Amino acid sequence: MKNIFVSGHNGMVGSAIVRQLKQLADVNIITRSRTDLNLLDQSSVQAFFESNAIDQVYIAAAKVGGIVANNEYPAEFIYENLMIESNIIHSAHLVGIQQLLFLGSSCIYPKMAEQPMGEEALLTGTLEPTNEPYAIAKIAGIKLCESYNRQYGRDYRSVMPTNLYGPHDNFHPENSHVIPALLRRFHEAKIRGDTSVKAWGTGSPMREFLHVDDMAAASVFVMNLDNNTYQQHTQPMLSHINVGTGVDCTIKELTETVAKVVGFSGAIHWDASKPDGTPRKLMNVTRLGKLGWSYSITLEDGLHDAYKWFLSNQDSFRG
Repeated sequence: MKNIFVSGHNGMVGSAIVRQLKQLADVNIITRSRTDLNLLDQSSVQAFFESNAIDQVYIAAAKVGGIVANNEYPAEFIYENLMIESNIIHSAHLVGIQQLLFLGSSCIYPKMAEQPMGEEALLTGTLEPTNEPYAIAKIAGIKLCESYNRQYGRDYRSVMPTNLYGPHDNFHPENSHVIPALLRRFHEAKIRGDTSVKAWGTGSPMREFLHVDDMAAASVFVMNLDNNTYQQHTQPMLSHINVGTGVDCTIKELTETVAKVVGFSGAIHWDASKPDGTPRKLMNVTRLGKLGWSYSITLEDGLHDAYKWFLSNQDSFRG
């Protein structure tokens, strides 16, 4: 029986990893809620690891938020994420845990990184200012894993997902990301009987999206790769692995697909006076493909799944 600790199990990514692990035989999943274990407290985290015989660790816990939150609370974003990853990685090392997977974010790459963004783009340019503190913390997590590997021979790995969506996403009306925001907007327009919906920008920017269940599958896949295979496709100081589809679509295509999934038959009016943002943001997933993994959930199928979850949980998102 393998004891596996998943931090952040109540979040979108952590809950997906738990669902994925439950499909495996001979696995005992260990979780702790925020009230049971304060990941910001070093002594509490150390005591937790000392009192549980853990074989593998997934670090899915993080302080996350949109542009507004990142701009308003930069100190909390860098401090809390640094503390969470530092406490878990160091405590795991001290009790002799050999296998750990750190989950990062595509925001680690420079604002003007060449598209599609390959792993080698890390630390080659200036980060996007709005989420720089969060990105710095995620970069530190990668380097923590690499440093314990180099100095102590640990097998701590890192994966960097593209834009994620799916069950347990944040559907808050003001601070959600694009897919949950669109799903909710079109759903409410349909319920009200609106004949049109306004969308920001021109719809021309291109974005990549990955269903969170595919992210979880990739995480478990990377965690359980044999070490020789993993090392053949990575470098000691460039060890992180991008996780995505390697396929993007325009925001216009995404918006039209969301409308179709929700069943909204009205018109979509684009407000070109609103900002478009970065023209393109796509992950290079060649490294992951060479290791033997690729995504399985299409965008339309994934949107149906996300909308189904929203309908079952929409009472939680009133406001």
